[in-house]
Amino acid sequence: MQSSAHPGLTLRLCGPRGFCAGVDRAIQIVVLALKKYGAPVYVRHEIVHNRYVVEGLEARGAIFVKELDEIPPTGQPVIFSAHGVPKSVPQHADSLNLLYLDATCPLVSKVHKQALRHIRHGRHVLLIGHSGHPEVIGTMGQLPEGSATLVETVADAETLAAGESGFGYVTQTTLSVEDTAAIIERLRQRFPDLADPAAESICYATTNRQEAVKMAAGGADHFLIVGAPNSSNSRRLVEVALKAGAKRALLVRTAADIPWDELEDVRVMGLSAGASAPEILVDGIIDAIRERYATRVELAETARETEMFPVMRALRDEPLTAEDMAFVNGNGERSMAGGA
Repeated sequence: MQSSAHPGLTLRLCGPRGFCAGVDRAIQIVVLALKKYGAPVYVRHEIVHNRYVVEGLEARGAIFVKELDEIPPTGQPVIFSAHGVPKSVPQHADSLNLLYLDATCPLVSKVHKQALRHIRHGRHVLLIGHSGHPEVIGTMGQLPEGSATLVETVADAETLAAGESGFGYVTQTTLSVEDTAAIIERLRQRFPDLADPAAESICYATTNRQEAVKMAAGGADHFLIVGAPNSSNSRRLVEVALKAGAKRALLVRTAADIPWDELEDVRVMGLSAGASAPEILVDGIIDAIRERYATRVELAETARETEMFPVMRALRDEPLTAEDMAFVNGNGERSMAGGA
């Protein structure tokens, strides 16, 4: 029950937040593949970085594997995650006679094309990103060995040796806009002929979510970001909130992760969600806040997103029920939220 003695809380709810068009498309591909081919459908790695989504798809008949060799001889398809894969992965699938569907986000595929364009122009590619992230592994895996260098920090930019062929850069799509700008600025200082990608590499959804967090963070006593620990764009939102003025910021998966005893003095709280976090988890956290505080919600909205990415032609004729669409859009049954 809400405590009548507890002072009121202002909740600054960010918009946009949660699922982006690329995540929506990837989840839809798995759901549609299950409808067309029946269970099981195999998925290489997490389709997106969120356990709620993964467990929901497992309940529908998806089987997640780390590598293709784990898949038994079968006519069932395997789906590649939204983060993208190296060229070697579909080649391996072909060698195993596996039917595969590529759920790589179109904006990640665009980065692959931008990097290959640098190669065609004789440039060494500088990929700004985080070592070990699936998207970085996938992008590096598009390029000839030795033709790209990972740059994670400004310090990395300082230590690069000049190459004879010049440099061109691309970035991971989920980075902090400000941190990336600092790295690019230092690269430009050292290499004045540094070639830009043909279009912005950091995706619109990453930028929009960061801008909304910046709007809401000033004067916030605490900021909650809904997302998974292995979600790059969610972790960046925590950093952005702190840099933009929030006193504290925390990444949580559900309301069960919130340290309520540390929030006694909170009067202004920010709330957003990474691009792979479904809205149902945000709803659960709002409910939990309202149970504990007399809550007034303020919307911190910086953009309206209308982007939609179509699935591949092979799946377009499969119908989606209202229940399917609720899951694809992150608005499934409230009881499934787990700890919210």
